Amino acid sequence: MKPNITIGEKYGPAMEMASQEEADAYFEKCVQHTMLFGKSREEAESVERQNLSYYAGYYDNQTRRRVEKLFRCAHPVFGPIGGTNGPTPEEAFEAGMRVVRR
Repeated sequence: MKPNITIGEKYGPAMEMASQEEADAYFEKCVQHTMLFGKSREEAESVERQNLSYYAGYYDNQTRRRVEKLFRCAHPVFGPIGGTNGPTPEEAFEAGMRVVRR
């Protein structure tokens, strides 16, 4: 992975992955990329899980559910999608307001 990459270039491929093996290998590349910027492995793994799940939040519920499972992550604002269909617009607004108030 090149150092200068767009968010779409970095996380877009993960939205299409279906196998655990492929996701694990890609996650390692993402972690290594983030470590280029001075993050420890632990920090890089946390950043990548948050970024992957946040990015997946812009996709349909099926994609978000698959990404959360494959990359062992949960949306940093809404939490895991689980068996739900994600937040309603009102719930999303309230979750955003809670983050702003912190």
